[in-house]
Amino acid sequence: MARRLKPAHPITAKLLRTEVLAGLVVALALIPEAISFSIIAGVDPSIGLFASFTMAVTIAIVGGRPAMISAATGAIALVVAPLSREHGLGYLIAAVILGGVFQIVLGSLGVARLMRFVPRSVMLGFVNALAILIFMAQVPELRDVPWPVYPLVLAGLALMILFPRITKVVPAPLVSIVALTALTVGAGIAVPNVGDKGALPSSLPVPGLPDVPFTLDTLTLIAPYAFAFALVGLMESLMTAKLVDDMTDTHSNKTRESIGQGIANVVTGCFGGMGGCAMIGQTMINVKNGARTRISTFLAGVFLMVLCIVFGPIVSDIPMAALVAVMVLVAFGTFDWHSVHPATLKRMPIGETTVMVVTVAVVVATHNLAIGVIVGSLTAMVIFARRVAHLVNVSAVTDPEGGHAVYAVTGELFFASSNDLVYQFDYAGDPEHVVIDLTGAHIWDASSVAALDAVTTKYASRGKTVEIIGLNEGSARMHGTLSGELAGSH
Repeated sequence: MARRLKPAHPITAKLLRTEVLAGLVVALALIPEAISFSIIAGVDPSIGLFASFTMAVTIAIVGGRPAMISAATGAIALVVAPLSREHGLGYLIAAVILGGVFQIVLGSLGVARLMRFVPRSVMLGFVNALAILIFMAQVPELRDVPWPVYPLVLAGLALMILFPRITKVVPAPLVSIVALTALTVGAGIAVPNVGDKGALPSSLPVPGLPDVPFTLDTLTLIAPYAFAFALVGLMESLMTAKLVDDMTDTHSNKTRESIGQGIANVVTGCFGGMGGCAMIGQTMINVKNGARTRISTFLAGVFLMVLCIVFGPIVSDIPMAALVAVMVLVAFGTFDWHSVHPATLKRMPIGETTVMVVTVAVVVATHNLAIGVIVGSLTAMVIFARRVAHLVNVSAVTDPEGGHAVYAVTGELFFASSNDLVYQFDYAGDPEHVVIDLTGAHIWDASSVAALDAVTTKYASRGKTVEIIGLNEGSARMHGTLSGELAGSH
């Protein structure tokens, strides 16, 4: 049965004000991050800023998760950095366009449905690791800086914590950014500012094709980077979309989001951007400031370009301390503190906690959310398989007539649980006829059929016959198809 979507938010003056202000705060936070990610990717700051503009504006139209922000990201920058460094900007842009095409194909094939296999403990690890990464990204801005930076960061945090008690009409992060900028400029306090990160663009991006030879050699060179780009981008975007779904109690179209990410990256590449995906930090800022529709996402992109082109000199004067304070508060708010509370850890199964810790550790070590989610999910599967493997039970049932032995097998039979099955029978002591009752079991794979064949073979070598009864429809079909056909099971 299809899940009913909640009706769209009616457009009101209050909603518009919330969306406009949230979009403005996100745009201000995007500028230094986009510049920083450009530096990671080894390209000019304008390449990251153009990417953030085109990603946000395009995904607002074609995406499946309202209020989610997509722009240039650190994970994407890390994937394309080697290509840019070794072969130049043209190949990077070509990889972005091809990566977008891969995302459209993967989205159309239903890759979004794989999200159901990501356990809650991995989601918690993803969220907590993300909060740690957001915080860690601010640490360089606090090293080897003039002493006024520290009181400015504290003042920004205090403003954002206390101002909402007065009014929530204007987002506290915006008030903090404006107040600290006015203070540093007015008082002539010399601290690092946005302008120190790089020059802001002075004109809109122009569409065009990448400056590379359109040959098979080029395709084989960029394809591995493009595929990694597609996977990392989709994984981060789908995880972020699921997180926003949970935070806002709404449902989103993940397939549309996957295809939308691809379209946005193709558009971004054609405009000379470095590509991107959903940004968890900026999305958190947007959602926590009350944004719930596509308007805020669209305006974040528009404001980004307007701020850079029209108000470049003013934006350049924003102290980095103000933006660091915003991101530190976002990191604190993103972290799921309940998940690490001693009472929660005491109640939680050790396997669940292990999966969460592994996910966090891998993400923090690699600075790659996608790798962390994959390793976390694999760890969860191994722990689940081990747990289920011990739930198979073989018990001897007394036969009233005493003419044959009956064994009742209960539980899920698959590769992990069926390995020990062969050791649960008394081959020497049982009578000539043995019955294995699988009424309470289910055969899931070839390993289980091979194990049952091995049991039958061991009895047959002693001149005894085995009758298998109680197979449900699925088990009977698998057993009938594979029994006796598996090499090495005899």
